[in-house]
Amino acid sequence: MANLYNFFMITNAKGLIKLILSNESLTQKELVRLLNEKTDRKYTQDGLSRKLSKGTITFNELALIADILGYEIDLKSKK
Repeated sequence: MANLYNFFMITNAKGLIKLILSNESLTQKELVRLLNEKTDRKYTQDGLSRKLSKGTITFNELALIADILGYEIDLKSKK
């Protein structure tokens, strides 16, 4: 289960993905393998790491990662 302190400290996709991987006891290498199994695109560990570090991961890629790991993205109005 996610530590609430860690959850509220997340400010970017990299932190969110790292937290989810930790909660699921998965490595980034395993995530890359799952991405390659689910898509026809060739992901590499270095490529994914670079995207996360530079903040260039797309919303579609983030949604795909969430789906693969059994999560969904839920946007709610602030109202």
